[in-house]
Amino acid sequence: MTVSRLIARPLLAAGILYGAQNALRNTDMLTTKAARVTDRVVPAVQQAGIPLPSDTASLVRLNAGVQIGAALALATGRAPRLSAAVIAASLVPTTVAGHAFWAESEPAAKKAQTLQFVKNLSLIGGFLIAAGDTDGKPGVAWRARRAAKDARREAKLLKRTAQAKLG
Repeated sequence: MTVSRLIARPLLAAGILYGAQNALRNTDMLTTKAARVTDRVVPAVQQAGIPLPSDTASLVRLNAGVQIGAALALATGRAPRLSAAVIAASLVPTTVAGHAFWAESEPAAKKAQTLQFVKNLSLIGGFLIAAGDTDGKPGVAWRARRAAKDARREAKLLKRTAQAKLG
């Protein structure tokens, strides 16, 4: 692992750990904000067959738990691509519910929420980059393209060999 990954992964995880532990400690305070999103999303997810609690406080705690687990995995280098993708996905509802600047009427509050919303978008982008980081090793897409190229080359060679024997 490169030094930049050794430093960057725990730094990315630190902000998530702080926010998630804050969500666990202040679940009741965050439940009202989260309800704006959970009231719309949970019924659709449940209808799709995915079991989720309907209680908003439980969802806030569940999201925080997922973030803590994924952040610890990312910080320690355990399944870093998966953990970064999980964090990115969990930040979407967190950002929409927690930083709804469009719902603010006071200019100072609107500006503060806009800043936090854009900051979270930046974090989501960083986690998406981390989710795609193969640590210098070929990724699945490269390996698939390489296997297809090798198969085409082998097929052409077999074709030529067969034509030479028949012809």
